Amino acid sequence: MSQPESAVADAQAGGPINGTPEQGQEPLAKLAKRYGLRRAIARPSLPVYLRQLWERRHFVMTYATSRNVSKYSNSAMGQLWQVLTPLFNAAIYFLMFGLILGANKNIVNYPAFLITGMFVFTYTQRSVSSGAKAISGNLSLIRALHFPRAALPLAYTIQEFQQLLISMGVLVALVLVTNEPITWYWLLIPVALALQTMFNIGASLVLARVGATARDLNQLLPFIMRTWLYASGVFYSIEDKVAGSNKALQWVADIMYFNPAAAYIELMRDLLMQTHEPRSYIWMVCVFWAVFAVVGGFWYFWRAEEKYGRG
Repeated sequence: MSQPESAVADAQAGGPINGTPEQGQEPLAKLAKRYGLRRAIARPSLPVYLRQLWERRHFVMTYATSRNVSKYSNSAMGQLWQVLTPLFNAAIYFLMFGLILGANKNIVNYPAFLITGMFVFTYTQRSVSSGAKAISGNLSLIRALHFPRAALPLAYTIQEFQQLLISMGVLVALVLVTNEPITWYWLLIPVALALQTMFNIGASLVLARVGATARDLNQLLPFIMRTWLYASGVFYSIEDKVAGSNKALQWVADIMYFNPAAAYIELMRDLLMQTHEPRSYIWMVCVFWAVFAVVGGFWYFWRAEEKYGRG
């Protein structure tokens, strides 16, 4: 008789099924340990969890691609909307903030400045918002199949990255139309996108765990995203509005640039726009948020692996 069969036989021979031992009987927990048994839904160690996630990379890519294809399948213009949406938003912000409220003052090439901010922020906004629904919106899949739950928010971020690749082609064309020259800094654009994607994955994992239990998060998220948008310098210069000619307030602007969304926007502007004044510390801020988010996000999500899909 094999060890699992012996354990089942021993469990049937003595001790109630709930693990509460009667007098002279061995607790089920000790019985399971003696025969090397463990719970089927037990959370694996973090290295094992990451290996399991890597083994399902083809599932993640296929799931992301399928969602990307089906997202706009009922629209007449299809995936063109993923480019039109940020463009329409940029046009509205250009009219309201650039022309009416005068946010374009002291900003050279404001159209490229605004469009870059909108496309970069939209990538993070969509990744975080979809990640918040990754667990709560797929309970039937989670309860039916056994797989690392981190595959879902990861697939959602990859889906947004696939859409971003199309948007970046449009962004580059629009920046060129505004007479920005091609420079060697453009070769660093993939590195900047990789850092932002790492941050998006980490943030998506964090909100996926929060959204799995806090069902009201999806109602609050639009307000959170709108506040984040206004604080990230998408349509105005943070340094110009906060510090201006007052150098004593420069530290306030530096704190606002520590906002990850603002940092990735500034980094992309530094690379794409020769007319934009670069900041030496932006690279350090972007690297910090990328590493901190992806490491902390995976750890935070993994800690609740056993709880997803219950209740």
